[in-house]
Amino acid sequence: MIKTVIFDIGGVLVNFSWDKFIHEVLCDESEEIIRRVDFAVWENNRWDALDLGEPLEKVINGMIKNDPACEKQIKYLFANIGKCVSRREGSIEWIKNLKSRGLQVLYLSNYSHTVMDANKSALDFLPYMDGGIFSCDVHVVKPDKKIYELLAQKYNLNPSECVFIDDLAQNIEGAKNFGFNGIKLNSVEQAQQDLNNMLNLKK
Repeated sequence: MIKTVIFDIGGVLVNFSWDKFIHEVLCDESEEIIRRVDFAVWENNRWDALDLGEPLEKVINGMIKNDPACEKQIKYLFANIGKCVSRREGSIEWIKNLKSRGLQVLYLSNYSHTVMDANKSALDFLPYMDGGIFSCDVHVVKPDKKIYELLAQKYNLNPSECVFIDDLAQNIEGAKNFGFNGIKLNSVEQAQQDLNNMLNLKK
């Protein structure tokens, strides 16, 4: 029987499109510069460092070291970083519907204080949830087994009674390896249908 639904946030409960964001913010730059900035931000797991809770200045300096010629563009990108996420219509209604069915609803997200503080309105659904874990608070990111363990310990969860919804296959795989049920979100409609099917089957 499923008793707890666990949500990822970016790409699941909020809109997150990095490619759209970087092209909109750096719209006056060439495609070559955009490609280089993109590489600098993600190379050597620098974005993961942000989600792990490392200080912003340290993380940005690490990104700049990946491509010093793009320092100005990288700093400008982070001056606008709140725009990389936006509120997703329907998230609150989805959560409220699940809770009305007697389910516990939690979050488990690779998320940074930087993005969180830059766009708090995107997380307007949090008061409707029963809790959760942000990676930046525990200094562990998915799909590390430890972050699933931390959530289970914090809320005394039986993994077999939980289902985790994420838009990244590797995070679903990590959840399943820990013992959670998993649903990969390709679209909200598909994930809702898959979840409804699982809830009915697991009764």
